[in-house]
Amino acid sequence: MPQNLKSWTNKLRRILLAIFNFGLCALLLSTPAQALSDGQQLVLESWKLVNDGYLEPSRFDKIQWRKLRQQALEKQISTSEDAYEAIEGMLLPLGDPYTRLLRPKDYEAMKASNLGSEINGVGLQLGARAEDGQIVVIAPLEGSPAADAGIVSGTAVLSVNGQSPKNLGLEATAARLRGEIGSEVLIELQPPNGPSEEITLERRSVDLRPVRTRRLRNETHTLGYLRITQFSEGVPQQVIEALQELAEKNIEGLVLDLRNNSGGLVSSGLAVADSFLSNAPIVETKNRDGISDSIPAGIESLYDGPMVTLVNGGTASASEILAGALQDNDRSQILGSKTFGKGLIQSLTSLSDGSGLAVTVSGYLTPRGRNIQNLGIEPDRVLDTPEPLNPGSTDDRWLHDAELLMEAQLDRQNLEEASSQEPSSDSADKVASSINTLVNPIAPITN
Repeated sequence: MPQNLKSWTNKLRRILLAIFNFGLCALLLSTPAQALSDGQQLVLESWKLVNDGYLEPSRFDKIQWRKLRQQALEKQISTSEDAYEAIEGMLLPLGDPYTRLLRPKDYEAMKASNLGSEINGVGLQLGARAEDGQIVVIAPLEGSPAADAGIVSGTAVLSVNGQSPKNLGLEATAARLRGEIGSEVLIELQPPNGPSEEITLERRSVDLRPVRTRRLRNETHTLGYLRITQFSEGVPQQVIEALQELAEKNIEGLVLDLRNNSGGLVSSGLAVADSFLSNAPIVETKNRDGISDSIPAGIESLYDGPMVTLVNGGTASASEILAGALQDNDRSQILGSKTFGKGLIQSLTSLSDGSGLAVTVSGYLTPRGRNIQNLGIEPDRVLDTPEPLNPGSTDDRWLHDAELLMEAQLDRQNLEEASSQEPSSDSADKVASSINTLVNPIAPITN
């Protein structure tokens, strides 16, 4: 064979081989859906949902997002559990504990919680600590084994039945705390200001009862007390009914209690905010493109009377949206301690096999542009520690302080109205004396 022909043939062979290899790689990277197993399709389905909606797409290049997809597909996926592990391995480098897979059982439990029904478990609402990703307690559910054991907000969960939450992840840790009524779980905890300890909790059915209300009466005033422990689907309607009931009791002011409310459905939180605000901004959201979307309240509010709001470290997400809106619109003073600081919103999508995928799709800012993520909301008045362990109970000091402040606000309002009508000096002195009597007991409260 002539040398030039042989050289040309070798070149052609190398070109064809390169084309073949390129085509093979392209085939592997874009395998048709119909050629994939059910487990592989689930991986691709999850990858696409994150790829199309995740709040910070700039993360993708840093973690080689497309390569992670391919690595997941190359794994042996013959069962649903194989697919779940492949998806979790693919999501892990994102470093976002709130973008996560929910296995079918966990997904059903989350949906049941959002519907406001009962759950079986120990009643711990969990989140990820900003500085190190440690799984911590946002709040215990009222009336739960966790609440009965005195577990407080900010407590780190070090192990569940000997397994590390850092290895399990947020959802798997929560799943291991749920279980059959009467069964037990061993948990190692690290309180915010104390040594680590192991406790055994017995799982039981916990009635969520997200909305609770009652009338607060004394010799001079009638107040309403409204406690919201989570924003599940039926909460807005329950709040409407509660406010109507309190209105029939002729309340003069309202104490709104959002302590240990870890959030829930953002739509429910917005609907509740609409009950207290009139034609005012509630929240501003920002998506992955940086586009801001301001969400305003309607023209008419359901309750426009005086109010104060209680928050603590267990106040998170949707409840922080509500607290921030009330504070920024000068609608309510915020009392208590700094909130948790979760300013991210997740979409929750059903996958083809009955599992679910939560994806962080946007962040939110208060009406005045404050970022809540990792920062929380600082109250207008910080209340004295230690924090009461039973919000709403008869020995709840913070609630008592809120009542005193609300009553002082009402008396001040009465004094201003009396002054505008040129009252006698005797009546003005009487009202002023009443204000001093109410304000002085709040002296321990620091600004």
